Amino acid sequence: FAFRRLMIVSTVKKKSAPGSLRVRPAGVGGVASIASGGRWSPVSDLRLGQPAATERAHAVAASFLERYGVVTREAVLAENVVGGYAGVYGVLKVLEERGQTRRGYFVAGLGAAQFSVPGAVDRLRSVRDEVDPDLHPDDVPAAIVLAATDPAQPYGAALPWPVSPGRPARSAGALVVLWQGRPLVWFDRRSHHVVTFPDTLDRWAGPAWADALATRVRDGRARSMEVRKVDGDALDPRSPIAALLRQAGFVDSYRGLVVRAG
Repeated sequence: FAFRRLMIVSTVKKKSAPGSLRVRPAGVGGVASIASGGRWSPVSDLRLGQPAATERAHAVAASFLERYGVVTREAVLAENVVGGYAGVYGVLKVLEERGQTRRGYFVAGLGAAQFSVPGAVDRLRSVRDEVDPDLHPDDVPAAIVLAATDPAQPYGAALPWPVSPGRPARSAGALVVLWQGRPLVWFDRRSHHVVTFPDTLDRWAGPAWADALATRVRDGRARSMEVRKVDGDALDPRSPIAALLRQAGFVDSYRGLVVRAG
């Protein structure tokens, strides 16, 4: 219960001990009532009504549909929702029967019970084919930097991390650079640590991730970016990673390579 604290007390002198005080609740005949006094009183009448279990499950399912577009068992489990996927599966089935969602096998390699909002599958198909940098270099999209915990960043949750010599994680403060849907590097700003993936040194993707990190500083979204470690080891200033960083505007610092605002 929630309680309201009331400081309505009365003090009287004890006959047996002159000068001393004792506390007596205010009220008729010395008996405290909820309305008129007492140190604490319940305020249950002021509380908002609690939602029913069905309403709560519907709200959770709707939030996942809005957040992901395509809801999979793996994505729900990664959020540590109370009740797991079973807690929202029933609601998603009802929404499918009403025509508000579609069920199918949209993402290969994940569970078969997948639900999507109308139009999400068509949008996925529109970006399914990657741009060939050798044939259409002007159409190559720029790399995207997302927080590792962002729902739009599926790796480590709905999708497994690619094979890596490091240990990427969906941790607060970490960033992931994506290029055409593939993760290029994982970067922890606090430990200045870069974790590489199979496409990190790709001749097109390599410059893209290094430039994406430097652009965050040039655009004013970060004061500086510094790389000191790569896959758990100290950055080798003669390595291809260091060369890509220098190409993007990083300069040598005391412990690694850094780019600063201004």
